[in-house]
Amino acid sequence: MTEIDDDPYLWLEDVTGEQALDWVRARNAETVAELTGGERFGELRDRVREVLDADDRIPYVRRRGEYLYNFWRDAQHPRGLWRRTTLEQYRAPKPEWDVLLDVDALAEAEGENWVWHGANMLRPDYRRGLISLSRGGADATVVREFDLETRQFVEGGFELPEAKTRISWIDLDRVYVGTDTGPGSLTASGYPRVMREWRRGTPVGEAPIAYEGKPEDVAVFAYHDATEGYERDFVGRSMDFYRSERYLRAADGTLTRFEVPDDAQPSVHRDWLLIRTRSPWATGGREYPAGALLAAGFDAYLAGSRELTVLFRPDAHTSLEYYSWTRDHLLLGTLSDVKARLRVLTPGPDGWADEPLPGAPEVGSADIVDTDPDHSNEYFLDTSGYTQPSTLVRGVIGEQAEPIRSAPSFFDSSGIEVTQYFATSDDGTAVPYFVVRPEGAEDGPTMLYGYGGFEVSLTPSYSGSTGRAWLSRGGTYVVANIRGGGEYGPGWHTQAVKAKRHLVYEDFAAVAKDLVARGITTPDRLGIQGGSNGGLLMGVMLTRYPELFGAIVCQVPLLDMRRYHKLLAGASWMAEYGDPDEPDEWAFIGEYSPYQNVHSGREYPPILFVTSTRDDRVHPAHARKMVARMRELGYPVRYHENIEGGHGAAADNEQLAFKTALVFEFLWQQLTRAR
Repeated sequence: MTEIDDDPYLWLEDVTGEQALDWVRARNAETVAELTGGERFGELRDRVREVLDADDRIPYVRRRGEYLYNFWRDAQHPRGLWRRTTLEQYRAPKPEWDVLLDVDALAEAEGENWVWHGANMLRPDYRRGLISLSRGGADATVVREFDLETRQFVEGGFELPEAKTRISWIDLDRVYVGTDTGPGSLTASGYPRVMREWRRGTPVGEAPIAYEGKPEDVAVFAYHDATEGYERDFVGRSMDFYRSERYLRAADGTLTRFEVPDDAQPSVHRDWLLIRTRSPWATGGREYPAGALLAAGFDAYLAGSRELTVLFRPDAHTSLEYYSWTRDHLLLGTLSDVKARLRVLTPGPDGWADEPLPGAPEVGSADIVDTDPDHSNEYFLDTSGYTQPSTLVRGVIGEQAEPIRSAPSFFDSSGIEVTQYFATSDDGTAVPYFVVRPEGAEDGPTMLYGYGGFEVSLTPSYSGSTGRAWLSRGGTYVVANIRGGGEYGPGWHTQAVKAKRHLVYEDFAAVAKDLVARGITTPDRLGIQGGSNGGLLMGVMLTRYPELFGAIVCQVPLLDMRRYHKLLAGASWMAEYGDPDEPDEWAFIGEYSPYQNVHSGREYPPILFVTSTRDDRVHPAHARKMVARMRELGYPVRYHENIEGGHGAAADNEQLAFKTALVFEFLWQQLTRAR
């Protein structure tokens, strides 16, 4: 079954077709009956729900002018409240919140299953917002203009129907917008191909074009930088997931290109242009490595100067995870063998000063949640680890930081140890992984999690749900930092794309084997879990390494790699996986594509597929067709598809608690049964 249309289950690609949904409901009923009937499932679901709805969770905030904004869900408000408060109030044990929009009340009044997707606010006074609302959690949203003073949607204001829209403010009466305005307005990936400068009160389809890309591009973009004294407009296109062109757009529409490598990531703050490299680059008589961060004067660089300062240079153990500006300083978050480190860089007349920023845990994550680059040197820092709940710190660079919020502990972490090991992959590469387990858990069930794609790093962080549903019951939790991620910079990712994709799977298998070799677990007690690109990883483990595992959970996965580029946003990922329509590329994709490599007469471990009807990023047909194929071949397989939920497979905390409990109950059943 290698031809793209030689597939008896194409009918399952009809997302909301009655025949397909009848099939989904039948599979759901089978799985729910098997996994949710016992008392243990109900207790587990309720304990997870308590974590998700806990009133003493940290309400994370974003500063917009004088207020701190937060979006909050709990048991009384499952769809959520958009609200704000002051810093003075936020410091209090129980802040007073000013509710701007009650999404539950809006959904009930309009008879819609609204899911909050954020608000783009108008600088500098933040009195208007462009609110995005999704039906059931899909990526596609409707957009409406909201007045924060009247707490009402603006009648006759900026409003757009459901689409994968990009929109941002220029000023009160103009926005940049890319949306579905008919044939030719979208790329093959389903994202905007055309950006328009849309003036209030005029038809969006007649707005003048600010920039347009090509049909084969992933998407285009346009935005206005409203920083006082540095007002600028930028446009550009993403040719694929990792390459883009960016231009400065003058008032008359003239474009000046940023002359940087297509795979570099430029950004602008006031006088400064930063360039983050993804491959080695020679310019101005010097060479810079992949994974470096470079700085230049913005105006001088666009005028032709190539005087660059190296702000960060990677080494074999250390990579740049992120950076974030305050008003006058640059914060760097780095990883040293997947352990967080923080630095603060300050430009001055004698160059850039470089000092450590205190606050990173020894083994854990340290994330800059928010800064105030327009007005101050304030930052909010969130730290956590596998056994340490989050602590939120507010600081102003140069002053003593203050702990402002601490998350509750949802499970007893005493006696739980965290250890980092390194497995050796087939090509000799050392692959790090973390093991989190209670004392005496040597014979307990083990869950191994992985992702391995798109330069996404998996760093240590606290999960009350995992703690309650797994660790507190004696389970061992493992996270693999395999290639394809970004834990060691862009090279950790780029060496495992397209024809080298097999390295991702060899790394994950190496971790599984190393866990057994160290006596941490046995194959029949080793379960694995992954979603999206990690769901593809699970599918490959099922078909290529079935003997290594006792159970598999495969969530919102890619599985049919012959047709992935023709399903929803799939075309945007060809820079990661390759083009299956190209025979040379299908030759290596076809070697691992799970849907084409499931066969009769094999011994596959028990597997649960989880997806969502409303996932408009990774098509639910990947999981549907894989299950249908496995059932045809006589394999027992479990399947659950949430009719709502989007790419996260859950639209609210009730659904998320149910899905989480389903996953952990399946794994616990399979990995603790007598062999």
